[in-house]
Amino acid sequence: MRNFIDFSSWQALASTLLGLVLVSLVAVGIRLGLMHTVQQRRERANRQINERLKTLIAAYKTLGGSFTGDLAVDPSHLRELRMRPNEAAAAGPSTPSAVEAPAGSDRGRRMRDAVEAALADVILLGTEQQVRLAAGCADDMAAGRRVETAELVVSLRTFIRDVLDLDPIPAAVKIPRQGALRTTGSSGSGARASGAGGRGGGTAAGGDGGGTGTMAPGLQRAHDAAAPADDGDHAGR
Repeated sequence: MRNFIDFSSWQALASTLLGLVLVSLVAVGIRLGLMHTVQQRRERANRQINERLKTLIAAYKTLGGSFTGDLAVDPSHLRELRMRPNEAAAAGPSTPSAVEAPAGSDRGRRMRDAVEAALADVILLGTEQQVRLAAGCADDMAAGRRVETAELVVSLRTFIRDVLDLDPIPAAVKIPRQGALRTTGSSGSGARASGAGGRGGGTAAGGDGGGTGTMAPGLQRAHDAAAPADDGDHAGR
């Protein structure tokens, strides 16, 4: 080190120290650049994991949100559900083909659509086992067979708990078979929103007459249009 620093003159000493400072600054800059790059990659990987986990948790809630009742998903379309009562009536009362799907009820369609979206998410972001199970459910749905999601739900539950570093569920705990979430129509929430909009409109009319009052008629028309389907849905329940 003594031979590296030139003490022969002040100018030589200053230039040597300046060179050392420049080398140190370059080394620190390279280190900071590498740390910033590694941190960005880590944050991007964490965001990807979080989005994947969030999507799979939503799929788990959709595919395994029911413990009671009929846990299989009916792949029939709404028009087929509406035709079944007529076909059963034409075939006679002794025919066992009557299905509890009253005309005008689109509850089965909503369940099928939600399950289809959840299966697509699992096929996109799931593990190899989950993709295989989801593909099997999708094949059954495309073939018109009733879909069972219990095995896929167990795989999702195990994977999610493992990613979150949660303890595995004890073997002594018996969890019932899970099926697709029985979705509810949006007409009920639309009715509540219509009532809230009406109250908000009255307040606005009493105050400054803002735009809240103008939204109530549109919400009321949406509620009136959805009322028949909602009545059929409640009848189906």
